[in-house]
Amino acid sequence: MLNTELVEFTTTDNLFLPGLLFTPQNKKTKKAAIFLHGNGSASVFYSVTRAKALARQFSKQGISLLLFNNRGAHFIKTVDKLIDSREREGQIEREDVTFGCAYELIKDCVHDIDGAVNFLKKQGYKQLFLIGHSSGANKVCVYDHYQPQNSIKKHILLGGGDDTGMYFKMIGSKNKLFSYLKQAKEKIEQGRGKQLVPKYIYDRIISFQSFYDIANPDGDYNTFPFVELQEELRLSTKPLFRYFKNITKPTLTVYGENDDFAPDKSGVIANDILQQQVDGKNNFEFKTISKADHSFHGQESELGKLITSWLD
Repeated sequence: MLNTELVEFTTTDNLFLPGLLFTPQNKKTKKAAIFLHGNGSASVFYSVTRAKALARQFSKQGISLLLFNNRGAHFIKTVDKLIDSREREGQIEREDVTFGCAYELIKDCVHDIDGAVNFLKKQGYKQLFLIGHSSGANKVCVYDHYQPQNSIKKHILLGGGDDTGMYFKMIGSKNKLFSYLKQAKEKIEQGRGKQLVPKYIYDRIISFQSFYDIANPDGDYNTFPFVELQEELRLSTKPLFRYFKNITKPTLTVYGENDDFAPDKSGVIANDILQQQVDGKNNFEFKTISKADHSFHGQESELGKLITSWLD
């Protein structure tokens, strides 16, 4: 059985983020896992089946689970920001700020994750695990890079994707890609980075700053450059898979066998490529769930069993 609580915590740059905290019923625990959702229109509140299935498996192993909407949830979303921590008449002063994946920068995940870590520590949790799904897996790698002395004990990367490569494939050529990146950089330097890109660049809602963040081959987002490797493109000047390869903590990488965002829509191929990148390092383990897609639909319980078995 589970206890479920709607929670709110502040990031280290003072945003208020909502989440769900699942705790084992009648069982005290000092262990908790943090779940990071992916990009796009994602929200943990719209993935109830997966949340409950994972939480049930974690509860059986005496582990609490925190799922929260990070600043990149939804395409465009207004969130509260703390402007004055002094309470006046029982109220903390807040202001509305606009985020969502249309404006998000991946490096800001450090603020979100540290906020979640601080929240759980205040609840008395001592042993913390970090799970990232899809672009959330990229964020785990980015967080580990920028916060190498963090409190996380183990990482779980679920269906990590090549967002930068996806944008390149949509755009279709190097010349167009670097032309669009130049335009985006100019907008950012002019202080107009939050302006939305025109449809000829990308036919979805995204700002120039977020487009540049995701599509830049030398940027933080380019964590799993499968397209660049397989097609020998060398779009970036920096080492490929650099953040992933530099992880030193125990890390489990999981793909669905039929992950439609993996190279050649194969989680097996994705794992093979990643395993080659860290050949000789014993802190990584790679698993594929048979017949599962990118979101592990219908395989949520099996995913939970796999993760908790590895954590145990």
